[in-house]
Amino acid sequence: MPQTVFAPWEDPDEKPLIRFQNVTKKFGDFTAIQSIDLDIYTREFFALLGPSGCGKTTLMRMLAGFETPTTGKILLGGEDIAATPPNKRPVNMMFQSYALFPHLSVWENVAFGLKREGREKDEIATRVADMMRLTRLDKFARRKPHQLSGGQRQRVALARSLAKAPKLLLLDEPLGALDKKLREETQFELMDIQEKTGTTFVIVTHDQEEAMTVASRVAVMDEGQLVQVSTPDRIYEYPNSVYVADFIGDVNIIEGAASQSGDKVLVTWAEGASPLVATSTAMLTKDQHCYLAIRPEKITITAEEPETTNKVHGEIIDIGYLGNISTYHVKLPTGHMVKAQSTNTRRLSRRNFTWEDKVWLSWSDTAAVLLER
Repeated sequence: MPQTVFAPWEDPDEKPLIRFQNVTKKFGDFTAIQSIDLDIYTREFFALLGPSGCGKTTLMRMLAGFETPTTGKILLGGEDIAATPPNKRPVNMMFQSYALFPHLSVWENVAFGLKREGREKDEIATRVADMMRLTRLDKFARRKPHQLSGGQRQRVALARSLAKAPKLLLLDEPLGALDKKLREETQFELMDIQEKTGTTFVIVTHDQEEAMTVASRVAVMDEGQLVQVSTPDRIYEYPNSVYVADFIGDVNIIEGAASQSGDKVLVTWAEGASPLVATSTAMLTKDQHCYLAIRPEKITITAEEPETTNKVHGEIIDIGYLGNISTYHVKLPTGHMVKAQSTNTRRLSRRNFTWEDKVWLSWSDTAAVLLER
């Protein structure tokens, strides 16, 4: 049987778990969040992504109950939660610092919230054992936090947050303290745990790769506003603005003037250079100011001139070697610097191109995204 794709946001009958309705948050004269409307669904792993100061943490703190909206409503399961204090919400928050109790063992840390609620001893023991198994901490039950690695402490904080079975778990930059390799491993662990528990996760991060890896949908934020909300693949392949294209992954942006030519768009971009061809569903006016966004991996680099419409000639100025791929920085006669990537299938000594080589860069008509802003 084919597996059904998880996409409740595409179902008009599906009711969201969380609904922000025209939410604005001001701190004095400063507007941190500006008129936001956003729906998040049950079982989603939702990412709030953006640079420092964009408002993503304020949005999360309002969900947790640490801040209240200046105007607008936040609904959880259809109920307005503005007046509900943090400890009465079916929401738990995992902080960047993990905030573990140093004098308590791992087992006691995980059990802490359940004990405070006055749960039965047997119920606590069963629940903690389940959480320890889920986060693979069984053999560390008697250890204190200082006897654990960063990744293990992160899992203790996660087990403690999930022990009370919240409807919603908020994660504030949860992997920021981990090194790159451990962070990547932990991302997949988080996804696995989220899927097994069925808890709705909302993660705040400024790390694009992290958001793209873990999330079912990503909200890209800038200056207190939602710029684009969509699935990671849509945001990467079809950004709605130069800001999103530039914030997610590596991209070349070429500025120009567009004119429609049948179902294609011609972009005039530099004096004396042939127009570039792109496709667009938008109806553009003649000589409309536009931007072409082209991902480096969609550009082919060759020594010979290719037989294709979109091609530019230049000189390799720099090479970034990342093991599996190399990024070539190619300077065009127009002064533009274009990045192209190729997979390293050969040993370094047999690399095709090197510094100061003259090369051709080419791409298909559908490889570039035409943006109006």
